[in-house]
Amino acid sequence: MALGSKDIAAVAIKTALTNDRAEEKAMQHACLKLNIQTAAVDYGGEFISAIAKIVERAVVAAKREGVISDSHVEEGAVAGATHEALSQMMNKAIGLNVGGKIGIARHNDHISVAIYFCVGLIHLNDVVIGMGHRVV
Repeated sequence: MALGSKDIAAVAIKTALTNDRAEEKAMQHACLKLNIQTAAVDYGGEFISAIAKIVERAVVAAKREGVISDSHVEEGAVAGATHEALSQMMNKAIGLNVGGKIGIARHNDHISVAIYFCVGLIHLNDVVIGMGHRVV
């Protein structure tokens, strides 16, 4: 069965929606059977000042889990997809705090980054998901 960008995007979203590290690792193990590499990383903080840190965390997580190699082309693909995902949530998140998870999935040349964040103050939160995709 050939997997395409839609399939890899769905895996990235599911990875971002995992509840804890154990669930992340179980999903990662199941995905490896389909030749899909995944990574996830949590993040929380003020949105605008955190954009560069979020992109950096996504790249570091992808490298740490072996989703990408240590090449500027693959690092740039993850950084670009992460930036695209962040730009989709900017209208809701600007000036507020965010907290949630970044999910990354790769199969062959498809790389998808999904960001799931709660946005708001105290307990008055909204929920946003941003998605970016690149081909390497």
